[in-house]
Amino acid sequence: MEYHRLGDYIREVNVRNRELKVTRLVGLTIDKAFIPSVANVIGTDLSNYKVIRREQFACSLMQVSRDGKMPVAMFDDDEAIMSPAYPMFEVADKSRLLPQYLMMWFSRKEFDREASYYAVGGVRGSLEWEDFCNMKLPVPSIERQREIVSEYETLTRRIRLNNQMIEKLEATAQALYHKTFVAGIDKQNLPQGWHLAPLGEVCSVITKGTTPSDYSENGAVNFVKAESISPNHCIDNKMLAHIDGSTHNSELKRSIIKENDILFTIAGTLGKFCIADKTILPANTNQAVAIIRVDESKIHPIDIYAMFVGGIHEDYCKRNIQQAVQANLSLETISKLPIVLPTDDMMKRFHQQVESTFRAIYLKQQENIKLTELQSLLLAKMGNNKIN
Repeated sequence: MEYHRLGDYIREVNVRNRELKVTRLVGLTIDKAFIPSVANVIGTDLSNYKVIRREQFACSLMQVSRDGKMPVAMFDDDEAIMSPAYPMFEVADKSRLLPQYLMMWFSRKEFDREASYYAVGGVRGSLEWEDFCNMKLPVPSIERQREIVSEYETLTRRIRLNNQMIEKLEATAQALYHKTFVAGIDKQNLPQGWHLAPLGEVCSVITKGTTPSDYSENGAVNFVKAESISPNHCIDNKMLAHIDGSTHNSELKRSIIKENDILFTIAGTLGKFCIADKTILPANTNQAVAIIRVDESKIHPIDIYAMFVGGIHEDYCKRNIQQAVQANLSLETISKLPIVLPTDDMMKRFHQQVESTFRAIYLKQQENIKLTELQSLLLAKMGNNKIN
């Protein structure tokens, strides 16, 4: 398979917002996505900002060596403006190279590794535009490109649909929580047989891990960090680190994760959470993640997890943040989180309702894991002879 120089297929774009017609401001993430910018631009002259349009690319050459990834993404909306610091480019001839195919190539881990290699050797410790253009990629026939893109986008659409279904199911769980524990409930005058208790009362363990003395790239044990927990309450396998079994069972034996443990971020980005399932085990974690192990003789872990999905922790955590170098929550604070416990009959009915909801969510999440793996395999195949 013949590889071609990237610079032979792209050209720079440098359109400025001179007439101030475009007001939507976006930024670029390390995960190769555009997001609305949170920069304060009051009083800023936006006429010098760059305009980006559909199927054009923006990148950040300065971040590559620091983060091990190259922030680069294809814009898929009408138009927006970005900081003039971002280099922009587009495919010069779409009859030779599809922008979507190129974005798939940029999404490969191998591309990030090559970009990082050039960045480390750069004069300024960043990727030079010339080195970027000299990087190479396979360019099969345009028909084959369309087939590859179609296959990848089919997987992407299925993942998106699953995520939409997960959101609807979580909304159902939230509604059940509010109907049972919030609507018409006065915590100062609870119904007969109900009581208010600290979370620690129904838990056997509330602990956290630590940073190991050594990571093992090929370790067999998953190591969960705050960034490993996605906002949609599941583990992002791509963001897991790894440690070896010896470290797991000795240095970090206090923080061995078990099935049905609730993992809750207590440092940095606070309040992200998920429930551990057997597919991520064996696993461990660091000091930014609390392990909340529910005592199943008192209440089912799913019921406590449903309370978190319902937002029981949100106001409480905001009021009890400890400020240091970064915002954090103590284990004691987590242990004192007040929860409303109804009668056994009421809790049983609630459990039956939320269990089926979370079972459906779990199946969708597992399907997404498999679909994401298929995407990764398809990206990996782009670099071998099977692509032709």
